[in-house]
Amino acid sequence: MTARVVVADDQSVVREGIVMLLGLLPGIEVVGAAKDGEEAVALAGEHAPDVVLMDLRMPRCDGVEATRRIREQYPSTQVVVLTTFSDDDSLFPALQAGARGYLTKDAGGEEIVRAIEDVMAGQAGLSPSVQRLLVERVTAPPASALRTSVELPDGLTPREAEILALIAEGLSNAEISRSLHISPATVKTHINNLFAKTGIRDRAQAVRYAYRHGLALPPGASLT
Repeated sequence: MTARVVVADDQSVVREGIVMLLGLLPGIEVVGAAKDGEEAVALAGEHAPDVVLMDLRMPRCDGVEATRRIREQYPSTQVVVLTTFSDDDSLFPALQAGARGYLTKDAGGEEIVRAIEDVMAGQAGLSPSVQRLLVERVTAPPASALRTSVELPDGLTPREAEILALIAEGLSNAEISRSLHISPATVKTHINNLFAKTGIRDRAQAVRYAYRHGLALPPGASLT
C-alpha cells in the first residue's frame, strides 16, 4: 500500500531535500509540500494524505498548532514530527497536540518509512532517541515536596522555578539543559524570563532568591 504524504518545512532546501528523499523510497507518494503550518493544514484538507511530515518551528502557524488543527479537522491524517529538536519543550507539546510519530532530522530513509508505516498501522512512530527520552521522563523520580508544595512567587511558572532551584544547586546552563532534556537556548530563555519577573540581576542573587522563597534548600538544610 502506498502512503500519501505531505511534507511541511519552512526551509526550502530542507523541504526539497525531504521531498526528493521520499520520492526515492518505496511505498511513498509525496502529494504536497508546505512552507508553514497554515499551508500544511490546507494541503491536508485538499489532498487527504495518510501522513504529514511536520517540522515544528515555522512562521505563521507552528508545527504544534498545525498538528492540533489537522488532527481535529482531518482525523484520518496522521502526523509525524520531523524536526531538529528533541527536548521536552518540543516533544511533549507535539505529542499532546496529536502527533503519533516523532523523528529528528538525522533520521535515515528507512527510519522515516518505518515511522510512516507504524503510524498508519495505529502504532507510535518514534525514533530510538525519543523513546529513550520518554522512558527517562516517565521513570524519573517525582519532584521534591519542596518544589511542589510552595506557592510560586512573582508569577514564576513551574519550569522557571525548577530552573531557579537548579541554579541554586550550582548547575550551569549546559548542566540544566542535560538535566531537564531541554535545549540550552530554551534554558537561557527561561532564565531571562525569571530574571525579568523577579528583578534578579545575576546568579548569586538567584541563589539568594531561591533560598528566601523556599524554592531550594541551603546546603546542610533539610525538609524536616
